Amino acid sequence: MAEKKIPDVLLNTGHKMPVIGMGTSVENRPSNDTLASIFVDAIEAGYRHFDSAAVYGTEEAIGLAVKKAIEKGLIKNRNEIFITSKPWNTDAHHDLIVPALKSSLKKLGTEYVDLYLIHWPVRLRHDLENPVEFSKEDILPFDIEGTWKAMEECYKLGLAKSIGICNYGIKKLTKLLQIATIPPAVHQVEMNPSWQQGKLREFCKEKGIHVSAWSALGAYNIFWGSGAVMENPILKDIAAAKGKNVAQVALRWTYQQGSSAMVKSFNKERMKQNIDIFDFELSEEDLEKIKHVPQRRQYTGEMWLSQQGSYNTLEELWDGDV
Repeated sequence: MAEKKIPDVLLNTGHKMPVIGMGTSVENRPSNDTLASIFVDAIEAGYRHFDSAAVYGTEEAIGLAVKKAIEKGLIKNRNEIFITSKPWNTDAHHDLIVPALKSSLKKLGTEYVDLYLIHWPVRLRHDLENPVEFSKEDILPFDIEGTWKAMEECYKLGLAKSIGICNYGIKKLTKLLQIATIPPAVHQVEMNPSWQQGKLREFCKEKGIHVSAWSALGAYNIFWGSGAVMENPILKDIAAAKGKNVAQVALRWTYQQGSSAMVKSFNKERMKQNIDIFDFELSEEDLEKIKHVPQRRQYTGEMWLSQQGSYNTLEELWDGDV
């Protein structure tokens, strides 16, 4: 069967990005060889965008998968794959961003990433033994200006073809745009039919910033998230009428909002289903029904609140959009 061709979106840097990416964060991470084999399966199915981050620990496996895909003749060269990565919050400092990217590039086995995103507008102590285990005292004030200037340096050095952010509210994004000489190309945020991000999407559209969705299916896993998307009766009814599944309807909704989606399944069949969304359309009536899906942010971000950091309340973290 011929692979599915995923459409691209043109970013404000002039580079194209596939509108569906393979998310690569994983609990109980398997070996690099096992992960690389899964990612090769994804390339064979038609995926051309891999969304990683330093904290995911999947960069080496992505690099290995690209090499294997070239060897198998699935792709001609690395340029056919769009790679996104992000520095962890322990490196969210003006002097640490460029070295963090160079470290990621070494693991990926490539000279550049296609997109480099600030993972959170949060800074942690750099010397943590375990970067994902920290106390409130380990959270430090975040420097929006200094961190972004370092991201711009990544772009100027050619280490990242496009740069962007994740999880900023409108207030923080407004502040960033006031000091930026290179505006963000992409803003990656929690977005799905149960958290639709209408105001933020409209703001980004006005500023020429592409919105990309993480948790595009509601992050239905053991740590957080819920069945707010996958178990929603409105989406189930639309899926039944279209002859599609709920995930396909949710991803098609994201696509019709002009956004891209990061979606994660290591099951071969679901991998294929998740990119099989370009042969149908949601009608105006469908879209109107989806507006009535109950809205709730699944990932609250309470872990980032601290008297020592920049945010004491969730309202401060999310710029009032809670």
